[in-house]
Amino acid sequence: MKKILVLFGGCSSEYVVSLQSAYSVLRHMDRERYRPIPVGITQAGDWFLYTGKWEATPAGTWQDCLPAAVSPNRRDHGLLVWRRGGMEIIPLDGAFPVLHGKNGEDGTVQGLLELAGIPVVGCGTLASALCMDKDRAHQLAALAGIRVPRSHVFHSSDDFSRIAQAAEELGYPVFVKPVRAGSSFGITKVSGPEELPAAMEEAFRHDSAVILEETIPGFEVGCAVMGNEELTVGLVDEIALSEGFFNYEEKYTLKTSAIHCPARIPPEKAAEIQAAAKTIYRALDCRVFARVDLFLTPDGEIVFNEVNTIPGFTAHSRYPSMMQGIGISFGELVTRLIELGVAG
Repeated sequence: MKKILVLFGGCSSEYVVSLQSAYSVLRHMDRERYRPIPVGITQAGDWFLYTGKWEATPAGTWQDCLPAAVSPNRRDHGLLVWRRGGMEIIPLDGAFPVLHGKNGEDGTVQGLLELAGIPVVGCGTLASALCMDKDRAHQLAALAGIRVPRSHVFHSSDDFSRIAQAAEELGYPVFVKPVRAGSSFGITKVSGPEELPAAMEEAFRHDSAVILEETIPGFEVGCAVMGNEELTVGLVDEIALSEGFFNYEEKYTLKTSAIHCPARIPPEKAAEIQAAAKTIYRALDCRVFARVDLFLTPDGEIVFNEVNTIPGFTAHSRYPSMMQGIGISFGELVTRLIELGVAG
């Protein structure tokens, strides 16, 4: 039976979502094939082997823990656990980081696991870092032949007059985003110059670099991709907005929006989106799984938005729903992802 480290929590704005995703992964893991080793990371960054009931994780009340850390020594190939009688090493066959956002989805944890020689269920260090960086991800997607939004990147030391000029050039409304952040944290849709200073300040709260991006007409579509050499794509889904944009609150409450899976588009257009998603997945060196998000304009043009290397994994999340649409159940999905990650 393979021992699979499942990491959840983390020092990220998306801590709560990670707890819910990890619970779903743990609950659907095939216990005849795998022994899950749940390790929670607190918002302060402390690591603990969780020995309590999994049902407590979504509410954030997980306790019954032992201090733990991944050993960087390749000969250990495992988790160090501090018990009363001394330190124990639990050998690991793989690690499934169910962490969203910074310090979990950006290559940091992936680098630690790769240093320790522990196979990662998901994208590696380079792909994770690239996909978290909106500017560099767009540059590579463009080189692969995919249209990307026009944009400009700024740092806190840049003169505000240059930022204002760039916004005018892109044309209002313009999106102001942290270059490296997840779940739409720090993103503002700016309708006019008077809103720009506050939007820049909010974005800089989340990252040291900020990207100004043109607004793409149309709506957002997504595509679940799974695999290493051979790729499997799920159904294309569609985000229908009645107002605003798909921010953090909308992603997890759907107050004024709805997700349609499959998307309400012609089959040939869905096939184009799936092909574009696979092109982006390969261009950014993704492996095992990722969700590729794009825009579909009224003219039928496909424009790249971003890649989520660890998308939500709750029972109602988009990635498992897209795969469910092609006949892959949640339990089968978890098994296939683990096998793809452990097999290399």
